[in-house]
Amino acid sequence: MNLQTPSIYKTIEDLVAMAPRATGSPGGEQAAAYVADRFEQAGLETEYLDVDSYAWTADRHGITVAGTEYECSPILHSGLPGHDWTGEVQHRLHAPIVDIGADPVRKHDVKGKVVLFDLAFTMTTAHSLPLSISMYDPERKLRRKDVLGSRNPYITTLAKVMVEAAKAGAVGLIGVLRDYPESHRYHNEYYRRTLFALPGVWITKDTGKALRRQLAMQNGGSAELTLDMRRERVNSRTVIGVLPGRSRDTIMIQSHHDSVSPGAVEDASGTAEVIALAEHYGELAKQGVMREKTLLFITFDTHFTGYHAHMEFTRRHVLAPEPRWNIVLNATIEHVGLRAIRGSNGHFETVQETEPRGIFVNVNPAFTKKIATLVRKHHLVSTSLLGAALFEASASGIPTDASFTFVAGVPTVSLVSGPLYLYDDADTIDRIDVDQLEPVARFFVDVVNEAETRKSSLLGVLPTAVRKIFPKGKW
Repeated sequence: MNLQTPSIYKTIEDLVAMAPRATGSPGGEQAAAYVADRFEQAGLETEYLDVDSYAWTADRHGITVAGTEYECSPILHSGLPGHDWTGEVQHRLHAPIVDIGADPVRKHDVKGKVVLFDLAFTMTTAHSLPLSISMYDPERKLRRKDVLGSRNPYITTLAKVMVEAAKAGAVGLIGVLRDYPESHRYHNEYYRRTLFALPGVWITKDTGKALRRQLAMQNGGSAELTLDMRRERVNSRTVIGVLPGRSRDTIMIQSHHDSVSPGAVEDASGTAEVIALAEHYGELAKQGVMREKTLLFITFDTHFTGYHAHMEFTRRHVLAPEPRWNIVLNATIEHVGLRAIRGSNGHFETVQETEPRGIFVNVNPAFTKKIATLVRKHHLVSTSLLGAALFEASASGIPTDASFTFVAGVPTVSLVSGPLYLYDDADTIDRIDVDQLEPVARFFVDVVNEAETRKSSLLGVLPTAVRKIFPKGKW
């Protein structure tokens, strides 16, 4: 029952009802308590990892040009004086607009001006093809031109424009969501290395056209940009459930429960899968099944506020001289969702197809080959295995929730997809890929069971003894 679709879907419904599950918010605290309760009922030894993080809130925002007010949303985490800053600031700008479109900032004089720019989502499905080890696409949907050209919400030009505009003396930003459906509710992430020093707002593609028409008619103009924001230190709450084995060797099964929107696909779906696996293995333990390897079930917080919990967990439990667990594999589950496109009405329109997804792997060749057979066995359509070993020494890691333990040297099997609605209020429960909920759960059961049979020190691309030569934990 635990791995069946109705049970997993009910968990997603429960989590969506708590949204937004933002770090430090009542919804976030409720979600953590919910996961902990489910872990405890499953028979796991359950605890919290409490780590300081930050809550950024816009109390007021707006953009007005020559008396015309344009609908917008704030660029999240913008207007910050410093990475660790807390307090309140009222940004009230009145400054000329410079429209740079998709140009580099350096091509324009932006000093003392509000920069109007087109946000680009720069990574398409096609960009992942060079990393592909294998692909399971029996209906040949991944190879369609429209699918190969679809974009994810992670990789954008925001950080580059923000940094260059601030350095060149700009005072604010207006971001046009050029490659996006007609929604300005794009809840961008906080990128750990990039300070969003300038206040800014998002407007839609159509609103951008209207604003540009007005500027053309007036031969330019000035903007009144308002962003009253505050930032406070809050407690984040990551949930850890332990099912002890005979040894310290540990398989970690992970997702994140926080969200800044309804968060159905991002990541009630992944959290529900982790809970389903916890209940599955908890039931086996109650029946007397004792495993050699310990199982560690985790749903993280701080995915949208700087990954403070992820970094602290890695420091304590991977990089420490004598960690509590010897984590030999990380299995991460994120985003069991359908495709959505810009529909005829300009808004997100669901397509009844699995969103293209990748499974980043840096495990040994024999295990990788087995994982490829499991993808086919469980009919995980539109799925590519992506070789991640080249990213292991990179401070940037991989674009999944597993990135920090991955960079620290833990062999990883990380499923992720990037539908464009993930960071939007459009991430509602009707975007869940219901038909894939059970197959994903059973796939990861087989991955965990396969890892149980293998020698821990040989799970990675390189044996443990060799991996320890390389520097770890740089971020």
